[in-house]
Amino acid sequence: MCSRYELGEGPAAMVRRFDLPKPPPTWPANELRPTNRAPVILDDGGGRRAVLPRWGLPATWDNKPLINARAETLSERKTFRPLLGNRCLVPATAYFEWRKDGRHKRKNRIAPADGGLFAFAGLVDGDHFTIITCAPAPGIAHIHNRMPVILAGDGEAQWLERERPFETVAPLLVPFTGTALRADEERPSERQGDLFGPG
Repeated sequence: MCSRYELGEGPAAMVRRFDLPKPPPTWPANELRPTNRAPVILDDGGGRRAVLPRWGLPATWDNKPLINARAETLSERKTFRPLLGNRCLVPATAYFEWRKDGRHKRKNRIAPADGGLFAFAGLVDGDHFTIITCAPAPGIAHIHNRMPVILAGDGEAQWLERERPFETVAPLLVPFTGTALRADEERPSERQGDLFGPG
């Protein structure tokens, strides 16, 4: 599950990286959480553009928005099936996942080792979007059993082409096979001892 991600590059870098005519009208915080507005990239046949929907599709049966959609069941779920033609790119510089360590959870920042902007595969419904997830790449499987789909190479352009039937782009929704993924884990904070107790 991807419940937080990072967009650590500014608007100018996003315009260059994703061949946009202009950046979105406002810019979000560096670390993005569910319900935050975040830039996603669309191509409705008139060229690429960036918009700022909220992260998470509303769900009538749940108080929490649907921030992720499983790649394996997209075409089976009635919530996502109508959106299979409403595909988008979700720009990011990293995402965060928590590794269970006994009773503790350790926060990991995960990104392609070569750095820079990349894109998750997403679906958009008007003012909301969701990020598609898949099984993890082998190098990070010890952290969590899911990861967001990171599109590589010409996969970004193929995913955005609205005229392409979903069945032809579904094979893109696989664990990342580009450069190695790097995971940087936060070090646990050391508890300070009693200043007045025995040394």
